[in-house]
Amino acid sequence: MNIFVCIKQVPSTNKVQVDEKTGVLKRTGVSSKMNPYDLFALETALRLKEMYNGTVTVGTMGPPQAQAVIREAYMMGADEGYVFSDRRLGGADVLATSYTLSQAIRAIGDFDLILTGKQTTDGDTAQVGPAIAEHMGIPHAAWVSHLEKAGEGMNVTQQLQDVIETVWMPFPCLITMEQDVFTPRLPSLKRKRETENKPVNIIGLDAFLDTNPDNYGLSGSATQVERIFPPENDVEKETWTGENLAEKLFEHLSDKKLL
Repeated sequence: MNIFVCIKQVPSTNKVQVDEKTGVLKRTGVSSKMNPYDLFALETALRLKEMYNGTVTVGTMGPPQAQAVIREAYMMGADEGYVFSDRRLGGADVLATSYTLSQAIRAIGDFDLILTGKQTTDGDTAQVGPAIAEHMGIPHAAWVSHLEKAGEGMNVTQQLQDVIETVWMPFPCLITMEQDVFTPRLPSLKRKRETENKPVNIIGLDAFLDTNPDNYGLSGSATQVERIFPPENDVEKETWTGENLAEKLFEHLSDKKLL
């Protein structure tokens, strides 16, 4: 089973700056990490590989420094990694991002299964995964909490809003994974040493089947952000000392109508 996992480097803090002209997050110089939801997708892929053999390839769309999350994936057990990096891809909305990823995956090769996290912590749209599948014309299932190989396809259990649904999908297909489906393994020091010289493949728009720049980045985005800004920090702190603090806390919460 050949599996592709979409991962993303996201800010590890909410203290980020925003480009006022484009409405895009300024990621340069910001501490980053792998999107937490993608860890569940990657762990799922690695377990499927252990059960059914095959390969796990990871890919991320971002600047060259996004190689860090690819190397983290190597330390967890991924076989191959790609960064889709090109200035012409920058500023993409959900539509352009999903189209870019669909083109990038096609450019790399054929995969039985594509896995993503259910959403990212910096966008929270939960739309990119299903949109990739739509661009590729393959079946997909979202919010999956359990899956297993069944013949030439996958049985998956979806945690929908009002019901739990089990469906079978033929290969190739795309699945977005719920959190806590498996506990993600920690990066291995042994694998870090083994993969420290392993190359990270960097490809851009010229490697895609569709090389028209109008279909990517800001040009290929159907939506434009009018205004975006970091959340205001309006937290007030009080420190109490002395006796009867529980009673004082109760009165304070009552005054705030929180009880």
